[in-house]
Amino acid sequence: MEEASYAAPAVASDEVRGDYTGAVYGSLLAASVVVGAGTLGSFPRLQLIALLLGTGVVFWASHVFARLFGARMVSRLSWTTVRRTAREERPIIEAAVPPAAAAAVAPLLGLGPQGIAWLALLVALAGQIGWATLAARRAGASRRLMLVAGAINLFLGLLIVLLKVGLQH
Repeated sequence: MEEASYAAPAVASDEVRGDYTGAVYGSLLAASVVVGAGTLGSFPRLQLIALLLGTGVVFWASHVFARLFGARMVSRLSWTTVRRTAREERPIIEAAVPPAAAAAVAPLLGLGPQGIAWLALLVALAGQIGWATLAARRAGASRRLMLVAGAINLFLGLLIVLLKVGLQH
């Protein structure tokens, strides 16, 4: 039953770090945020950074809430369980940092608003593909399966890019 996953921490920190689901999800979320912001026209860089980081925090909190209360373990919650769950879901927030950093430094590269959005989007998609491939590798997948994981995430990323292009025209 679900009790084992909400009991005292039984998972070693290396095992928790081996689950890159949140990082893959967070990277795709960040790409979606960039696309959504870009469809509003010329989106200010600082607002894009705040939106990326803020959305990451909100989705992280919603995932923590869903895991804690979705399992109907409300009567058995402890601060240890809450902290562990928050830590395990942290990659969702961490995945928003590289695209936000890219948006922050983009003016140093001479990029305007559209260039900033594209750079942030490409960084988010690179993260998504990278995390998915690393997850497959850490799971002991063959090279072929690692390529499949990367290719599927590339395809999902390209869908986001097509959405961005389609909504801007």
